[in-house]
Amino acid sequence: MSISRRRLLGTGGGLALTGALAAACGSNTGRDDGDSGGEPVISQWYHQYGEPGTEQAVKRYADAYDKADVNVQWRPGAYDQQTAAALLTASGPDVFEVNGPTLDQIRGGQVVDLSDLLSEAKDDINPAVLAPKTYQGKIWAIPQVVDMQLLYYRISMLKDAGVEPPRTLDALVDAAKKLTTKNVKGLFLGNDGGPGVLGGTPLNAAGLDLVTEDGKAGFDDPVAARTLGKLRQLYAEKSLLLGAPSDWSDPAAFTQGLTAMQWSGLWALPQITKALGDDFGVLPFPKDGADGRPAVPVGAYGAAVSARSKHKDAAKAYVKWLWVEKTEYQEDFALTYGFHIPARISLAKKAAKLREGAAGEAVRYATDYGHAEPLLWTPASKSAYQDALSRIIKSGANPESELKAVVRKTNAELRRVQKKS
Repeated sequence: MSISRRRLLGTGGGLALTGALAAACGSNTGRDDGDSGGEPVISQWYHQYGEPGTEQAVKRYADAYDKADVNVQWRPGAYDQQTAAALLTASGPDVFEVNGPTLDQIRGGQVVDLSDLLSEAKDDINPAVLAPKTYQGKIWAIPQVVDMQLLYYRISMLKDAGVEPPRTLDALVDAAKKLTTKNVKGLFLGNDGGPGVLGGTPLNAAGLDLVTEDGKAGFDDPVAARTLGKLRQLYAEKSLLLGAPSDWSDPAAFTQGLTAMQWSGLWALPQITKALGDDFGVLPFPKDGADGRPAVPVGAYGAAVSARSKHKDAAKAYVKWLWVEKTEYQEDFALTYGFHIPARISLAKKAAKLREGAAGEAVRYATDYGHAEPLLWTPASKSAYQDALSRIIKSGANPESELKAVVRKTNAELRRVQKKS
């Protein structure tokens, strides 16, 4: 089974698998530490992308490098688990893409500090996706591409209903209700009603953070309960499409006219354009409250170097060549085999496919309003929050009491992980 880059934002705006995946296969599962013609042999791992041509492209990039023999391994299956296990052995990769690294991998000394690779380009990397790859002032992975989610709306449907594109959460709730008819729902946030995909995005739109700069839960605020209560209103008023033939990552419900608005990913834009022409627009998640601002969830795989590599310097040099210096490859990787934003701000601004229309707006939204899950947002905190969000939206649970419990859990987690620092 192949998977695409959209898995990056598959659950709660974060990085999660989208289903049961086959076990890893392939005859070469380790690292060749030999030399080839006097050059070091570097093993580079990628997860298996679903977009045709991606594997051939990364092998072409590797073949073009003349300072080492780069052996690209395409890794199907549960890639994150594979790399986590491999980093603990001597047979893992030298260079590998990672949706972290995780805090445990960084503090466990499993990855190499790559800060020096961005000594000149750091300010050109989208700060939202660089932040979770930075710990104690050091950079542990170089972001490759940016994936993002955004709100698609059907221009003609909104016009016929006398509805303006919603730029506040209150306006979104009202618009979804007005746009709901016998045959069309106002909004599609996924078949579960939103908790699986939205994650912390509504909190960001209310001007809150999941984790504050001083390492505490950033949503211990009455504003958080107010905002999440509005998501419950969408569900209770039956304004949401539920049980669509495919889930939020696929724009079929939107292009087939089952919903007037849909939350999905940037990757869906070419498909929507092909189906609807210019009869659609895009927006960030709308702001809520006086201190709110629009919010866009973003994520990025990064290139990292294993601390167990016998060729650390050569591996770092290759990462710098591919993901810092070779900007033509970075643009090719982002936009030729799918639809993604280069991690370099300058590339995103000048890429022809991203300069105009909805794509150009999306790039601006990602740059101005992007939020990635913070490094200190642990799986335990995330799980507690998403379970509470599901109960609030689907069961009408009290937002205040649900969030109080999540704040306690999150602060306990933050104390635990920061104690080890």
